[in-house]
Amino acid sequence: MPTVDQLPHTHARPHQSAIRTALAGLVGNVLEWFDFAVYGYFSSVISKQFFPTSSPAAQQLLGFAVFGIGFAARPFGSLVLGMVGDRIGRRALLTLSIGLMGGATLLLGLLPTYAQIGVVAPLLLVTMRLIQGFSLGGEFTGSMVYTTELASPMLRGLVSSSTAAGTTLGFILGSGSAWLVHALLGDEQIESWGWRVPFVASVLLCVVGWQLRRGLHESAEGRKTAGTRPALLPSLAADCLPIAQTFGIVAMTNAAYYLTFTFVVERRTAATGDDGTSFLLVNTLTLFVVLVAKPFGGWLSDRVGRRQLMIVLTIVTMAAIVPAFRRMLFGTPLEFTAGQVLMAVPLGMALGLQGAMVVEIFPLRARVTSMSFAYSITLALAGGLAPMVATWLIETIGHPLAPAYYVMGYGVIGLLVLWPMRDTNTRALDR
Repeated sequence: MPTVDQLPHTHARPHQSAIRTALAGLVGNVLEWFDFAVYGYFSSVISKQFFPTSSPAAQQLLGFAVFGIGFAARPFGSLVLGMVGDRIGRRALLTLSIGLMGGATLLLGLLPTYAQIGVVAPLLLVTMRLIQGFSLGGEFTGSMVYTTELASPMLRGLVSSSTAAGTTLGFILGSGSAWLVHALLGDEQIESWGWRVPFVASVLLCVVGWQLRRGLHESAEGRKTAGTRPALLPSLAADCLPIAQTFGIVAMTNAAYYLTFTFVVERRTAATGDDGTSFLLVNTLTLFVVLVAKPFGGWLSDRVGRRQLMIVLTIVTMAAIVPAFRRMLFGTPLEFTAGQVLMAVPLGMALGLQGAMVVEIFPLRARVTSMSFAYSITLALAGGLAPMVATWLIETIGHPLAPAYYVMGYGVIGLLVLWPMRDTNTRALDR
């Protein structure tokens, strides 16, 4: 627990309640991650519409590859939108990113299929996914920086966890939408037009988010860096240590998260047909466990320290991943639920504290740009590629639990990075 003399001395902060600051971080990420989740849950259906092939396995692999492409665009978005956040302001970044994501998602839901326009269809699909990934490269990390900078030093973990909570709400809405579409429509209707409904409906979230972000205060740190023009490459080079630390902090958690709440669900749903709706429903309900665990993890990290808590959660996740995956891949719906809950608690707590922890390790000079780049590279490698790598491992090695060991490898890297670090809770953010 930090003492008063350890707390950072920052410039006077604008008068804005912690609740409004938290909502600012939450709302955009609800939209952004709803869109990403919906694509993940309908990837098999979308693959059939845009990638005709005689091999179902190859078709599924192509669908997950396009899912990964969205993450591949994140580093480019992180650099461009990160510079907007550093040079113009955090508010400008958050407004621009939500507009880009809303527009790309609406267009994705209206795209003609391969049967209608041929090879142009998958090219347009990839383009929309690139725009989505580009906007997400700035939105998620920009929100983490904004909420952490506006929060009281004693509440950084809790307030910044709103950004992570927004991603879970997005996943809940995405999973719930997929379950509802599968429950109300037949296979032919889903493949014909049903998969489009969640994408088109998400424009409502975009409008709500735009309205909620109007009139937000800029952070003191954002005002301090506005108008500065630090050189991009030297700034990234100077921040090479926190960039490497970000990979260790974030990689395992995100790989495990996407495999647990996207890959496994899609695999069970595709394998069971109409009965797959039960797994989608369980997935939606389990995400509420994650939603509760995220602010709890942020709050607890404010009390006991982020480094110590992250080490414990990494070890717990590595110990739980194999039995959890076995239940999720082969168990009954009840066993599937147990496996997801086993992963949901440590993953949710870790994701809840990581926002503040990663912000705290970067200097103010080009914080949004460097942090966004580091986070986006990590998620592109560990998160976005996770479903595709998992599919490839199972098809190539023939071992259905191979993805679990893949996640454990990231856990080893995380422990090696976290062990020599000092805790970040009391670091000043205005230097």
